[in-house]
This record gives sequence, structure tokens and C-alpha cells, in this order.
Amino acid sequence: MVVATHSPTPVHPPTQAPVLTSALTFQAFLEQCPEDGRYELVDGKIIDMRPLRAHQNIARFLVKQFDREAERLGLGYIVDKDIVLRTLTATGMSRGRMPDVTVVAESVWNADVMTYGALTVPPQLVVEVVSTNWEDDYVDKLEEYDRLGIAEYWIVDYLAIASRHHLGNPKQPSIFVYHKASPASPAPADPANPADLSPPADPPEPDETLGYSQTRFQGDSPIVSPTFPELALTAAAIIAAAGPNASLG
Repeated sequence: MVVATHSPTPVHPPTQAPVLTSALTFQAFLEQCPEDGRYELVDGKIIDMRPLRAHQNIARFLVKQFDREAERLGLGYIVDKDIVLRTLTATGMSRGRMPDVTVVAESVWNADVMTYGALTVPPQLVVEVVSTNWEDDYVDKLEEYDRLGIAEYWIVDYLAIASRHHLGNPKQPSIFVYHKASPASPAPADPANPADLSPPADPPEPDETLGYSQTRFQGDSPIVSPTFPELALTAAAIIAAAGPNASLG
């Protein structure tokens, strides 16, 4: 998530600013959260999340891409960018998160259409577009979304803000896809078929992070998404959606 300034010219986005200072419960957050804008509950405080236009451009682009793909394949998903999730920290503290993009099953969303409350069950996929507070997305939210049981989590680091540990050296804009694997038992190899005894060509090598498998995509690499298996989208196309001259310089 990101906080923008009100300056008429692009600047480095500042740190997030709390709206309220008294500790709030999750229910109080839902009741007191302003209706306009984007807000999260972190450590008992309402945090104002103000995205840059480049940030919004990427979120809007992905909402359109996911929505079209869900409709084309009849997947039964709702795609939106203002859905609040209730997550938990390792110590059991409730937090309110509003991912930049959320994909949720229609059956889950429509189970109670007359409520204003946040989702307390896991959506299928969420996306966070990275800003200068990048550790929120790479560490805190990764752990919270894993704990909630979200099947797929994208981190879009379009400005290559995170550390070299994540992005390599030199750092490059990257898309990270984290997904909870549900491996099927492989069929036994047939000794009469040499192809069965050979390793597959270019096997993927995802990293293991918490309960997720993680894969990084850069440049013209096509994104591989378990939620949208036929998605025709590259990392470069997502980065370009930020708009011209999108940089921290």
C-alpha cells in the first residue's frame, strides 16, 4: 500500500499517517472508518492509505484483466479494489487490510449481501502494489494473508523498492506470485518410456515462503497464476500500466 502527498508534482511518498490515536477494536474500526478513501487498521489505529496515481493505474489495470478473465472462463469470481479483510497477527491481534485488488468467489461474497462487514474468510487472490513501506507487503501482509488462508497473493514491486534480498542485484521491477500448493500424487514412471525417466524441460523452481510457494516474474516473463491458468499477461505489461515516467526520481 502507499501514501501520496498533496503536492502537485511527483515526490517520494511519505510514511503512513494514523487518523486516530486511540486503540480500536476491529468492530470499532468498521464503525469509525471514514467512508471516502482507503484505510486500514494497524495496531489499533486507523491508517490513511493514499495511493499515487501510478499505484492506482496498476490496480485498475489488474481489476480489468482479472474481471475479463473470470467472465471469459466463467470462473464465478468477483473482482474489486475496496474490499476490507480481517486478518490476525502472530499474537492474535486483529488488523483490517484493504488489498489493492481482491478476487473472491461469488458464493462467498453473496452469502450475506446485506452486511457492511469485512470478509473474515479468505478470498481467492489478493494483490498489493508496493510503496516505500515495502516491508508491510513483503513481511507483515505476507504472514497475515498466509495465516488467513488466502490461496494466492501477488506483490507488484513496479518501482523495485524492496531490498536486493528480494529483487537481486541490480534491483529490477518484479512481480511476485505466492500460492498455496495443492500437489497431486505423480503417476509412477514407466521404465519402458524413456521420457518418463527424464526430468521435465525447464522445471519451475519456486521458493518456499511460510505456507506459500513463491515465483518471481520480470520483463517479458508471462505470469503464471493458479487462479487464472490461461491469463495472458507479462510482468512488463503490468509495470507499464503504471503510466509514463513512473519512478521515484
